[in-house]
Amino acid sequence: MLSLDELKAIPLFADLAPHELERVAREAADIHLVAGEFAVHEDEDRALFAVVSGRIEATKLTDGIEEHVGWRGPGVLFGEVPITLGAKFPVAFRASEPSRVLKLEARQYHALVADVPGIAEHVGALAKERLGGLQGMAAKAPKVQATLIGERWENRCHDLKRFLARNQIAYDWLAPDAPEVAARWPAERFDPADGPTLVLADGARLACPPLRDVADRLGLQTAGRAHEYDTIIVGGGPAGLAAAVYGASEGLRTLVVEREAPGGQAGTSSRIENYLGFPNGVSGDELAMRALQQARRLGAELIVTRAVERIDPSTRTVVLDGGEPLRTRTVILATGVAWRHLAIDGFDRLMGKGLYYGAARSEASNTQGQDIVLVGAGNSAGQAALFFASYANSVTLIVRGDDLAASMSHYLIEQVRAKPNVRVELRSEVTAIHGDAHLNAIDVADRARGTTARRDCAALFIFIGADAETGWLPPQIARDTRGYVRTGVDARKAGSWSRQRDPYLLETSVPGIFACGDVRASPVKRVAAAVGEGSMAIAFVHQFLADDAGAG
Repeated sequence: MLSLDELKAIPLFADLAPHELERVAREAADIHLVAGEFAVHEDEDRALFAVVSGRIEATKLTDGIEEHVGWRGPGVLFGEVPITLGAKFPVAFRASEPSRVLKLEARQYHALVADVPGIAEHVGALAKERLGGLQGMAAKAPKVQATLIGERWENRCHDLKRFLARNQIAYDWLAPDAPEVAARWPAERFDPADGPTLVLADGARLACPPLRDVADRLGLQTAGRAHEYDTIIVGGGPAGLAAAVYGASEGLRTLVVEREAPGGQAGTSSRIENYLGFPNGVSGDELAMRALQQARRLGAELIVTRAVERIDPSTRTVVLDGGEPLRTRTVILATGVAWRHLAIDGFDRLMGKGLYYGAARSEASNTQGQDIVLVGAGNSAGQAALFFASYANSVTLIVRGDDLAASMSHYLIEQVRAKPNVRVELRSEVTAIHGDAHLNAIDVADRARGTTARRDCAALFIFIGADAETGWLPPQIARDTRGYVRTGVDARKAGSWSRQRDPYLLETSVPGIFACGDVRASPVKRVAAAVGEGSMAIAFVHQFLADDAGAG
């Protein structure tokens, strides 16, 4: 508990009467921080803090990069802007050395200023000063980590743009003939024949680089740092990230292996409207990035651009592409599913050239003022239609079935119907695509009328379901006829179970290997369900490790 003398040393409280000081001492939290510990994180709820001793650093994450924005020493407040404006913290505050801070919750602060109005005047004046600095930060152009120069419809350029966007790397894209190219690099000549070129902030040029080289040069982790882990999570979607958060928070040495970027298929969702705790919805990439930051802060590792070649159940070894082995005590399969492809000639040729699977927010600029088409009737298609409707001239949803109700949530159906530039065509399907350098037209068959018509189309987004890609798993891991991994009692019936006990609910037919999220054989395929199963998987990992320790 803070003493009255310690409170008097803080200018805000220096002139308070003894009974008012006693009230603050009684109600305020006296928080002791070690070096590196956060007093408050960015986006946390409002409160007022004062530094009693030590040194507090203010930091802000911008495009995934932490920036230092200021210091607070003994007697200095922080949180004056959120408490005055009723907003969340725009920056985070972390102890740079052992420190002690006072914290008044919002209700405590407002109860205090009702009796001592002078405090609100002092805090409000300080907030006004701080706002100038925050406005300056907001007005700063975001730091660009790379500039990509390449043809708009070139496949490798599209892959690089997608990779940078999904990994939260701030970048500029320029066409090779853009005037800015010569203006920025007058001594250089970019030849489109060399393929897309990435120019990094330090001036380095990478011509048509492999994604792993890009990841390494931009500081993304591509290899594990330890020789052995308590659990290796295969897949960085919602289920895998949830498992990483809970595993790391509970002291497990945790590694996530992800082929492309955090978020999985959900990371390409333009908007998730019914995820608990986000009343205004949240994009898939934002949800993924928040989860990744949380997992890393708690100590989990995540490596990108790496695939698992095989798992050896007998030695609990995970072998990455290139033959790199990693030892682990348990494995969690969270590989999700892959978009199902339309069997139409020319699809592979036009991939990334106006034809896409899923719909990441980064594609929005390409649809500005265009007429676009989405194929599918599930929630992902409905969310994408609503998102793109704010950019495109028109959005047409092509649906094979008789209605949307069988596969799309009611709230989405109502919103789709209310959008004036979204049209739904039932009992229809795309039968052909047309274009040379990029997509420009499609053929749509109307099954009800028995007719087929060609129409202009600037972009076609496919949402026709997904399949589990589990052919690489060892045969000891039982799967159903569609490749989804069996778990629990279902796994024991289908596989060769070697323990006296039954498999845990999320355990596969191989003890110590678990499955969660969309890759698991289950009728429920929802982001919230995947997150729940990811957290549950860690509980079963603990039980398995306790069993092994007891047996040893």
